[in-house]
Amino acid sequence: MNVFRLIGDLSHLLAILILLWKIWKTRSCSGISGKSQFLFALVFTTRYLDLFTNFISPYNTFMKIVYIVCSCVTVYFIYVKFKATYDSNHDTFRVEFLVVPVGGLAFLVNHDFTPLEILWTFSIYLESVAILPQLFMISKTGEAETITSHYLFALGAYRALYIVNWVYRYYFEGFFDLIAIVAGCVQTILYCDFFYLYITKVLQGKKLSLPA
Repeated sequence: MNVFRLIGDLSHLLAILILLWKIWKTRSCSGISGKSQFLFALVFTTRYLDLFTNFISPYNTFMKIVYIVCSCVTVYFIYVKFKATYDSNHDTFRVEFLVVPVGGLAFLVNHDFTPLEILWTFSIYLESVAILPQLFMISKTGEAETITSHYLFALGAYRALYIVNWVYRYYFEGFFDLIAIVAGCVQTILYCDFFYLYITKVLQGKKLSLPA
């Protein structure tokens, strides 16, 4: 654990809480991609199957539980509790175009050909592209609510901070995980255009819009 990873984890947690708060306060999941949230729930479920078999620290266990529970609650809000407010007409990204290739890649490129390791690798690859349905939805609707923009920025900041964390660990601990680093860089790159628009528009009080 180092300060960059800690801040990254807090940014990730903040993003999740912002999204849940937005849905609960407005009683609406308008503008939120249920497909992206389903993919994130799949990411955390497959990554943390070792929850009760691989204890690292109380902090690690707590965060794993929080991520799984919060992602599942978000999916429940979107597809069950506030289903009437879910904009399925604009959430049309074909997630099978992400899940199937990612699943195949996880079988081919992994650290160890065991079920848990393959699922962990699958979760790393999938997380790198799980935000695409959300970005695609924003490009179709033409704009995003300010609170949704804050959620995306916090989520992107979490990935960017993790890159700094990996650099730190390489130089000070000799740790290097090529799979996690490449996937994390891909995910951060997907946020770059959004970061620019967030800084130039949202922080100036304007609504964020992405080109179709």
